[in-house]
Amino acid sequence: MPERIVKLRDAFGVGRDVPLNYVTRAGVDESFVNSLTRDKHVVIYGSSKQGKTTLRRHCLDEGDYIIVSCLNTMNLVDLQGAILKAAGYRIEQTQTKTIGGAWKYGAEFAGEGQVPFITKVSGKGNVGREANEKLDIVAKHLEIDLGDVNDIILSLKEINFNKYIVLEDFHYLSNEVQRAFSFALKAFHENSPFCFIVIGVWREKNRLIYYNGDLTNRVISIDADAWTKDQLREVITAGEQLLNIRFENCVVEELLQHCFESVALVQEGCYRICEKQGVVETKENLISVGYGIKVEALVREIVNDQAGRYMAFITNFSEGFQQTDLEMYKWLVYAVLISPISDLENGLRRSQVSSIIKGRHPEGGKLNEGNITQALQNTASLQIQKGIRPIIFDYDQTTRVLTVVDRSFLLWLAHQDQGELIAELGIA
Repeated sequence: MPERIVKLRDAFGVGRDVPLNYVTRAGVDESFVNSLTRDKHVVIYGSSKQGKTTLRRHCLDEGDYIIVSCLNTMNLVDLQGAILKAAGYRIEQTQTKTIGGAWKYGAEFAGEGQVPFITKVSGKGNVGREANEKLDIVAKHLEIDLGDVNDIILSLKEINFNKYIVLEDFHYLSNEVQRAFSFALKAFHENSPFCFIVIGVWREKNRLIYYNGDLTNRVISIDADAWTKDQLREVITAGEQLLNIRFENCVVEELLQHCFESVALVQEGCYRICEKQGVVETKENLISVGYGIKVEALVREIVNDQAGRYMAFITNFSEGFQQTDLEMYKWLVYAVLISPISDLENGLRRSQVSSIIKGRHPEGGKLNEGNITQALQNTASLQIQKGIRPIIFDYDQTTRVLTVVDRSFLLWLAHQDQGELIAELGIA
């Protein structure tokens, strides 16, 4: 008799919470935990749905951090204001402006408890105390410039803030905001005890350092993308134990062969196999699962669920920001579609992309290299503007490599008719 009954959805699949079959990865979980003790900012990066957020949730208690979800509409003021709001401040615009002409904001924080909340009073702040029989409430009022990182640091210090600050979906911010906040991160490191955990979809190790070289040795990067076959096998085994089942060995090996090292595909594949064979919760007696399942067809079925999104992506991305004579974004898509999947797994160097495009573009060798580079540098911002979530292409400006950061897209692409996709672009 099993010790507890676990629902299928909790044993396999992709959900909001940490999965019960979570596997600790050598070189990932330990590196992340060790990084948290070094008083440095931490960046968790990798492809979409490879466990970046789950890593953070697994290794930290909810009370250890605050979260800010980054949006493509945020500027630096919005982002830094969101940080203060997450820390407990209420933000309101005042009628005062900075020397530079920006509006100042009123930041109000209230702490309550059985013991009086104690805070220092600065020259710009004032403290008001209200009391009743059970609670002492201390309200803190500050007038600050949300665009000035020094004011953000001051505000957090005023309330004795002592948690990690998590910035989810950092890649959705514009390049300009990412760059501006990279400079703010240096100030946070130098002038405060506050540490950030930045989570983003990209494949480059040193993106923030590229924006601000002063972050060298002040930021630790954790690559959450890599999953070995043994680690993925552990994920399957952990789920088997929860459900008291055993997958056929051939099914496991086929799934690992066709999953493109995507933990999300492995989870969903196991979920659907169980679903097809009537396993909805922990079995009373150990049973074998997977006999007769055609794994490659199953994986294709999973990926084809997103076929509409991928076709829409190809159309929307190829249109670019606006109609132009050179249609550079259409030709970037062409370079990806025409390339072998093995090359896409490793990423396309700028020189490869340039060679492919010039070999087919109407302008040929006369095409300006700067046009290609500019389009590559704007791949992420174009997808964000078009509302493509999660993003599929990303360009690393340090290594000059175009990567596909959605592994399911690669698998979908591998099963498509290349000629038909290119024809959809309007390229004969």
